[in-house]
Amino acid sequence: MSHFSKTQTRVLAMLLGAALAGSAAGQAKLGYVDSPRILASYGPALDAQKKLDGENTQWVQELQKMQEDLQTMQQKLEQQSLLLSDAKKRESAQELQNLALKAQQFQQDHWGDQGKFFQRRGELLQPVFDKINEVINKVGEEGGYDFIFDTQAGNLLYAKSSHDLTADILARLEKESASTAGKAKN
Repeated sequence: MSHFSKTQTRVLAMLLGAALAGSAAGQAKLGYVDSPRILASYGPALDAQKKLDGENTQWVQELQKMQEDLQTMQQKLEQQSLLLSDAKKRESAQELQNLALKAQQFQQDHWGDQGKFFQRRGELLQPVFDKINEVINKVGEEGGYDFIFDTQAGNLLYAKSSHDLTADILARLEKESASTAGKAKN
């Protein structure tokens, strides 16, 4: 089982406490899923990852080629700097800077926060995640589980709707807000 942060541990303890206290028999049925093991064993997940890795390898090779070209251009400029006019040095330096910016932009476009790598990962793996979640929900319902957690981060993957306290919490918040507003008017 993976290590939980203090906050995750507290939330997990509160959920388990609520489940045990709210369960008619005092025993909630819990389960867990080892998501890294599923992703490492499930054929469609492996296929999607293999395809993503192949595309990523091509992008890495393109970036390496740009970096090699940049290095070659820089060495050439250094070797010929004594022979070049100031205008030609500035022109070559500008070309070098443009190529460096192009490589940097390529890297950002492919591996930045909204880059192609993350977009493709979502496109390729989202159907896999949807299928895994569908099966987890079926297992939870058919197996009579109250809660199913993921060992990776302690995330709640499935819960019986009877354990959903959201409406109660919202009602109490609204009640307390109305009560506080009434006291403020007095």
